[in-house]
Amino acid sequence: MWDDAHVEPDAEIGAGSTIGRGVTVGRGVRIGARSKIQNGALLYEPAIVAEGVFVGPGVVFTNDRVPRAVLPDGRVKEADDWEHVGVTIGHGASIGAGAVCVAPVAIGRWSMVAAGAVVTHDVPDFGLVAGVPARRVGWVGRAGHRLVPLDDRTHECPVTGARYRFDGTDLQETSA
Repeated sequence: MWDDAHVEPDAEIGAGSTIGRGVTVGRGVRIGARSKIQNGALLYEPAIVAEGVFVGPGVVFTNDRVPRAVLPDGRVKEADDWEHVGVTIGHGASIGAGAVCVAPVAIGRWSMVAAGAVVTHDVPDFGLVAGVPARRVGWVGRAGHRLVPLDDRTHECPVTGARYRFDGTDLQETSA
């Protein structure tokens, strides 16, 4: 844990994880083992980060569908005046620098969110998303490299040789 990190009560950080300078980990956030949360990231409750996840510098996980400082009658909005919604990140996923994940949203296993993307919809396992709003622009393997299509359904990792099969909706790893 680097200096200036702020970890609120009831947060859980798994063994072997790194929390960078100026990171905020909100109350009740769960971070799995061997994850890396880079400088200036803001992870608000009730975020769940699986094992082996990379969260780049300046990433923001929101937690309120209707953010307001005050209620319609002018009273200050308290914690009980809104529904906490979270961001869920799957095992091995990577979130690029400056990305914003707008809750509620789930980022799939081994997926990759490009730097600066604004994620407003769920990302499938192995999905590569980019843009504002983020859209799937390809697939990545466990090594993080863009998969090469061999035909309409089969993709291969150029680094590991692992093969993946697209069923029309999801991508499944078929060999390593």
